[in-house]
Amino acid sequence: MVKIILDSSTDLAPGLSGRFEWVNLPIFFGEQRFIDGVNLTHAEFYERLASCETLPKTSQATPYEFAEIFKKITENGDDAVVLTISKKLSGTFQSAEIAAQDFAGRVHVVDSETVTIAAGVLAEYALSLADSGLSAAEISEKLEKAKKKVRLVAMVDTLEYLKKGGRISKTVAFAGELLSFKPVVSVEDGEVRLLGKARGAKAGNNLLEQEIAKAGGVDFKMPVLLGYSGTDDGTLRRYVDDFSTLWRGHTDALRSSEIGSVVGTHVGPGAIAVAFFSAKDGKKE
Repeated sequence: MVKIILDSSTDLAPGLSGRFEWVNLPIFFGEQRFIDGVNLTHAEFYERLASCETLPKTSQATPYEFAEIFKKITENGDDAVVLTISKKLSGTFQSAEIAAQDFAGRVHVVDSETVTIAAGVLAEYALSLADSGLSAAEISEKLEKAKKKVRLVAMVDTLEYLKKGGRISKTVAFAGELLSFKPVVSVEDGEVRLLGKARGAKAGNNLLEQEIAKAGGVDFKMPVLLGYSGTDDGTLRRYVDDFSTLWRGHTDALRSSEIGSVVGTHVGPGAIAVAFFSAKDGKKE
């Protein structure tokens, strides 16, 4: 049997987490150490985030943590595929690779080149491959190809957290707040990129729709997942209603997930995101 191992930056569709093995990425509010979803709920995280002056810090998983789970899995006679957060966003991939050196042929490590719900749809695909009986090596090879078609497009509600994290200048943030800019971002080649800025939520939704079309449209034969940050999914539900033409006739229901602390730290509450496999052949443009 092949076990799929994820780190806790991955956000999944409801009901799937128990099908995976997990390595946790800690988050620090000052000196206090938490594990999102373990001793810190998503609601508690966003409550703390709203009241803190400086952003919390996240830390990568260690080689030791990966080695411990690799040992447990292989001693049970199973092999493993590890799917990590983009190596350009965290050192977690490198930690997994270091640990995997002692389990040659038994453990295969894949850099998802993305994060949050986009890693989630790739993980769901990996699970289907494992269920079909493929080997760890075969799953790893297919994931390396499939990840090139995974898209993540998101609209951020506020520039405040990007400013706190140093992702944008204070001047740009101030101008954006005055004009109610809604940044639309993606993760491309493992890095966060600004796709555009819209004035107001309605224009932001339009820009989000345009970027989904530019990314090649949605392959509804593969997993699709929506995400939202914060404790209220109202913005996401309004988006789904406004652009039902994107989904109608393709799927009976759209699944959604809360965005956890690793990404939530930088986008703050009120962000919405769409993760999908592009229906277009070829690499990202």
